[in-house]
Amino acid sequence: MPAPTDAVSAGEAALLRKASDIFVATFKRSPTAAAAAPGRVNLIGDHVDYCEGFVLPVALPFLTVVVGANNDTSSCRVVSMLDSGRKEATFPTPSSGQLKPGEPAWANYVKGVVANFPGAVKGFDAVIVSDLPMGAGLSSSASVEVATYTLLEALTGTNTDPVKKAQLWQKAEHEFPGMPCGIMDQYVVTMAKKDHALFIDCRSLENTQVPITNGDTVILVINSNVKHQLTGSEYPQRRAQCQKAAELLGFPSLRNATRELVEDLRRKKCDVDVVKRAQHVVEEIRRTEECAKSLRVGDLEHVGKLFYESHETLRNLMEVSCPELDQLVAIAKTVQGVYGARMTGGGFGGSAVVLVKNAAVEQLKSRILSEYKGKPTFLVAVPSDGARKLNI
Repeated sequence: MPAPTDAVSAGEAALLRKASDIFVATFKRSPTAAAAAPGRVNLIGDHVDYCEGFVLPVALPFLTVVVGANNDTSSCRVVSMLDSGRKEATFPTPSSGQLKPGEPAWANYVKGVVANFPGAVKGFDAVIVSDLPMGAGLSSSASVEVATYTLLEALTGTNTDPVKKAQLWQKAEHEFPGMPCGIMDQYVVTMAKKDHALFIDCRSLENTQVPITNGDTVILVINSNVKHQLTGSEYPQRRAQCQKAAELLGFPSLRNATRELVEDLRRKKCDVDVVKRAQHVVEEIRRTEECAKSLRVGDLEHVGKLFYESHETLRNLMEVSCPELDQLVAIAKTVQGVYGARMTGGGFGGSAVVLVKNAAVEQLKSRILSEYKGKPTFLVAVPSDGARKLNI
């Protein structure tokens, strides 16, 4: 039986049944369509997707499931059953011209997708359920967006190119929740493949599936249970600082920057924080390329080394870590059988990702439970498939 600190996926079938039951109880009829989308954990490559760098995420076995049906009105009625209980929202279809961001804030993730959907959206009813931890840096927002979009495809009979989908979802998150995210989350949640990490070039939007077949190794995610709110000033500020560095170097993004060019900025006494952000991005892009190559050949020792380096620059240069994440990584580093650990996601809370031998997992959990000052939750990141329509 799983320990209380272990997060276990409910499974697609159970979530679909739960969502359908709530739909019937709420709307007094059965849903006609359903869709699922996973969360994700980024193995390496944080705060570089908006700099057109490389990222290496995997999709999680934890899902958001959305069920729905058209309702023959000009209104969209949505019930959300996420981590803080039942919430409801009603808003107009895009054809009314009145669909705008607003309260409740959670509904903006759904509204943004509806507003940017390329097909004609009629009024619909929907129920959203998920077993994905919210606020853990595991892309719960993108999971909701992608599941909603996939449901709309089923309701309207529309099919969109996967890359175009990711771009539309990114636009939706920029315009409605007001989060200036990069492309990574929406992209991997759409196109992930079981037993693979997805190596994404955030400039060309090309991707390569990287097999993860090391049977004696686990990708363990440790949720610090420190909640982060990325619509605050910190994340947009980091993005603006990276863009400033690119402009000073005469580039559209930091993708073309080098260590030597960053040193030139330092010598010219540019803003210290701008230089630090640029240094992290340049190093993280290189690390991500190295990590993908090392995974392909099974060099997990080097992957682990890159994890630790990534955490150091996210902490010291990008300054997006927090004491809780630093402590989790420090504890993991003392456990034999751990290859590497790092914070993952946007930062300011959330989760750490650890590459660890199967035989060392319980020792690692025990050490963290006895030494970590917070209340952690553990989940195993089994690389899973991306978004899909469900039979109902």
